[in-house]
Amino acid sequence: MTKKIGRILAVDDNEDILFALKLLLKPHIELIETTDDPSRIPELMKNDSFDVILLDMNFTKDAISGQEGFDWLQRILEIDPEAVVVFITAYGDAEKAVKSIKSGATDFVLKPWQNEKLIATVSASVQLKRSRMEASGLKIKQKEISKVLDQPFQDFIGISPEMQEVFTTIKKVAKTDANVLILGENGTGKELVARALYRNSPRRDEVFISVDLGSISETLFESELFGHVKGAFTDAIKEKSGRFEIASGGTLFLDEIGNLSLPMQAKLLTVIERKEVIKVGANKPIPIDIRLICATNNNIHQMVTDESFRQDLLYRINTVEIQLPPLRERTGDIPVLADHFLKIYNKKYKKDVPRISNEAVNKLNRYPWPGNVRELQHAIERAIIMTESGTLQANDFILSSRQKKSDELELETYNLDEIEKNIIMKVMKQSRGNISQAASELGLTRTSLYRRMEKYDL
Repeated sequence: MTKKIGRILAVDDNEDILFALKLLLKPHIELIETTDDPSRIPELMKNDSFDVILLDMNFTKDAISGQEGFDWLQRILEIDPEAVVVFITAYGDAEKAVKSIKSGATDFVLKPWQNEKLIATVSASVQLKRSRMEASGLKIKQKEISKVLDQPFQDFIGISPEMQEVFTTIKKVAKTDANVLILGENGTGKELVARALYRNSPRRDEVFISVDLGSISETLFESELFGHVKGAFTDAIKEKSGRFEIASGGTLFLDEIGNLSLPMQAKLLTVIERKEVIKVGANKPIPIDIRLICATNNNIHQMVTDESFRQDLLYRINTVEIQLPPLRERTGDIPVLADHFLKIYNKKYKKDVPRISNEAVNKLNRYPWPGNVRELQHAIERAIIMTESGTLQANDFILSSRQKKSDELELETYNLDEIEKNIIMKVMKQSRGNISQAASELGLTRTSLYRRMEKYDL
């Protein structure tokens, strides 16, 4: 039995033609939708996805020139530039049909048609549509691969024992397909570790997809990660591949995984366990093959204890765990990192500042770097821009004061929950209720701050 392929929309003002098309194509095509009213084309395209549109060239409003068919062709291509349109036309319109190819049509069929030729034309058109979709997917993947290769500061640096241990772990794990969980404070370089794992893996010639889960709302979670079909919801004007599908064959990096709500965690766990996704609005599973890397700045093990993170999901994502030390715990790396960023920003801003003074290095070593390597990078960049000297001096670095202010919070308890609650209340008061500002001050995402405020009933 021949496998049925493709979804067809046939548009012709002759109901007998439509009936004949349906009868002929039904054994070969998954679905054939027909209409004798071309004004329904936009609505039908909005509500369904078609591989091929069979379009009459002449309708009753304009039975001779074929202009109405050309007009509808352009309208179809405006709605979906990747649409495959095959004109159905009378023998005498063959010259117009040939011209239609230049206007964007894929092919044309002459009335009265030969059954075998029509079936062959429709089958070839379906394959063309599938090829276009695959090519579009490859373009997306290639674009993502190029993004990774073009990333600045793609290599991270460290000579300290702590970082040497991290590098050793990366070398061991990179050549496997083991799922990796990267833990560390903001700015420690978690994404750089993920990219290093990718570059040294057997999947390095495939795509690397990075997703910031902290920036995805719960309502869009499934659509962004698993994709959706056309018409699945109000704004789903065309079919979309999710991040899992695009990453298939390559590496998927899920950053800020600790920010996921429990319902989103359950959906993610299902996909990881089954190794398949189902697009929103569809019921057909799509197999996926990914290497999964996750990261978070949260204490995810404490979250499991607090039952705010699923233990079974943690087991799935942390076959190997890599803990990145904060910069204050590897101060021996500060001069090396500073010199690295010095070279980069000299080149970027066309400056000639070859070194950092000993006094400046001492100042950098004494500072606790709450923003870690990212903060050091920004400090060097600013100093390069602002300096008027041939050497970066201590006064070129304006670092946040760590001295206690009179209005800072006094610790009246050693209960961690109480301390966290009081700090959040203090920062919210200082930011006058501005959630974004408070979250930034606390080093959290808005989602994490909302979760904590809910926990403490603030």
